[in-house]
Amino acid sequence: MTGHHWISAPHRPARAALLAGLDLPPLLAAVDAHRRLRGPYTAAGTLLRLLAPEALRRRPELAARHYIELQESTPELAPLVPPVTHHIEEQSTAGEVSRYPARLHSLRVAHGIVDFLLAALADAGAGPRTLVVENVQHADVTDQEFLAAALRRIPPDLLTLVLCTGTAELLDPPGFPSLSLPAALAAHTAKTAAAADTPAGPAAEPGPEAVRRYVDGDCTDDDPALAAAYEALPAEARTALHDARAAALAARAEEAEPSLRLGALPFHLVRGSDPGGAGVEALRAAMLRCKYLGFYHVAAELGDEGRRLTDPERRPDLWWIFIRESGVCLAAAGRPDESAVLQEEARTATQSPAHHMKLAYEIGMLYARHYPEERRDPRRARAWVNTAISIADLLPDPKERAFYSVFNRNGLALVEVRDGRPDEALRLLDQGIERLNRELGLGERTWHQVGLRYNRAQVNSMAGRLEAALEDYGEIMDADDDFADHYFNRGNILRKLGRPAEAIADYERALSLEPPFPEAYYNRGDARLELGDTDGALADFARTLELDPDNREALLARAGLLADLGDPGAALADVAAGLALAPDHAHLLCLRGRLLAEADRTKEAAEALDAALASDPGLAEAWAIKGELAYGEGDLGAAVADFDRAVELADRPEFRFNRAVVHETAGSFARAAADFDAVYAATGDADALERRDACRRAAERSAV
Repeated sequence: MTGHHWISAPHRPARAALLAGLDLPPLLAAVDAHRRLRGPYTAAGTLLRLLAPEALRRRPELAARHYIELQESTPELAPLVPPVTHHIEEQSTAGEVSRYPARLHSLRVAHGIVDFLLAALADAGAGPRTLVVENVQHADVTDQEFLAAALRRIPPDLLTLVLCTGTAELLDPPGFPSLSLPAALAAHTAKTAAAADTPAGPAAEPGPEAVRRYVDGDCTDDDPALAAAYEALPAEARTALHDARAAALAARAEEAEPSLRLGALPFHLVRGSDPGGAGVEALRAAMLRCKYLGFYHVAAELGDEGRRLTDPERRPDLWWIFIRESGVCLAAAGRPDESAVLQEEARTATQSPAHHMKLAYEIGMLYARHYPEERRDPRRARAWVNTAISIADLLPDPKERAFYSVFNRNGLALVEVRDGRPDEALRLLDQGIERLNRELGLGERTWHQVGLRYNRAQVNSMAGRLEAALEDYGEIMDADDDFADHYFNRGNILRKLGRPAEAIADYERALSLEPPFPEAYYNRGDARLELGDTDGALADFARTLELDPDNREALLARAGLLADLGDPGAALADVAAGLALAPDHAHLLCLRGRLLAEADRTKEAAEALDAALASDPGLAEAWAIKGELAYGEGDLGAAVADFDRAVELADRPEFRFNRAVVHETAGSFARAAADFDAVYAATGDADALERRDACRRAAERSAV
């Protein structure tokens, strides 16, 4: 039997029994996804530690291609791949963090891991294999993204995935999930389930050695008898077991397994003899590391646990770090309502002006960028950011005052952009750049000075000041040349300026600095199409859809290209896939109308075009195709009216040429000649010139 599998049973022994009944290829590996073990990418990292060293020895080129995803998901592999560099941080005088990844960064890492596995397994020569993943119900969001991508993208005849969960409903993480594991399981697996009341196994009374093994297994065994025996131990005995396990893990983390610091090590330290000391420090370090890498869900979890273990009166500075970082991470993870609750708690617990300044800024950003579009409120955002600015302007230290005054006005610039006032945003940004240059020393807050220029480039680009934006990016990249977004955004500007070859170079540089992301492939495909590279464009659109099969614009672009290349069947399949996602998508409906018209399915074509125009009455191409249909049916008056509307909306030579043909057929030779003349003037088309002259002669004859 082929295909991926989902095993659901209440306890691990029952899942093992169901697994034994499946007809599967030989086992490649069995890994545990419980996030308590190693935090982010617990399952993916375990698999990579097994496979990557040999795969990199066999195919060393994979190291440079996948260096980011390999070391960010599995830090143990860092010595085997090129390092991730952040030059702007290396140049900073204070060791500042220059930026944090976008929310979708972890999904890109997941796709990069899948790419690596596809390459590593394809030439391993071992034939079909099986990967068993246990405790998927306890997987971190990063592993959920990886497993969802793997289920869809890895062929079962290369690697059969068997995902094992409990019987409780598997839910997406809170917020705005980037990829749904429950949906992937439903779409790509055959489910084998046991009853929810299946016993865990023989009901033997666990002894002290069994409880010790339970703790040494990081308390992930789901045998209820073991959990009960652990809870029945005296508190001192439990603490001693956790201390012993923490000591062993700390030694391993120090020697060769740093990923333990993000999972099992802090788990045991907070349950050992020094939870308020070593425990919360381990949580703090893990939280900040996960935030730095963009693993925002787990960073928020770690911060929440640290906040609950920290007395705000005895250790106010540490409590503040936990509550603020948790709030920031929740917002970044697409969970603004939970972030707002923490912001409110923090405001009620502190009288520190600096804390209230930062909280006011963060609340302003909730209203400016983190809430869903329908709940964003520039007025409220401005009010909160103005509060932050007012406090910043009163800070006693002149350099802190300068930095935070500019930082908060940078946030206000974002509010102004969202409120449709780009000129005011540019004024704020220009003032901030000038002030930081004047009041801060070389190397101080360099990342923020670059950030101001980045925001100015964004505003200039949105306002259509493309040359100014390009100049901004030139300055930015002098200091910050290893950030993918800079190259991606500059590539977009170069395309708008009609410089597709340079844009392609920037997209390729962006793709070398970030795990695979569909937007860069899609934009590169568009740029390649401008240069006539249809094969390259098709490959990029296909790659976009491999990473994001629901990308409607990529479906539309590939469908249009396939139609132009004479493959209407494949084009219609892409159109159908796009319309299944967005039934009212005007351009997809228009392309469907065009393809059906070319197949002489005129009634269906007319219905598709009417639907397109109902969705977007200003879609010129749909009016033009309607004109062609009317002309084909002999309704010259309707055809002229449709082409008139098309030309009014978009005065393209092809629309005028077709209208000229209708006028010529109707005997309106002067009008036909005028349209053919306009086409010839725009394109130099010899046919248009010949037909213009013929229509002029016909018009002269009819006037005699």
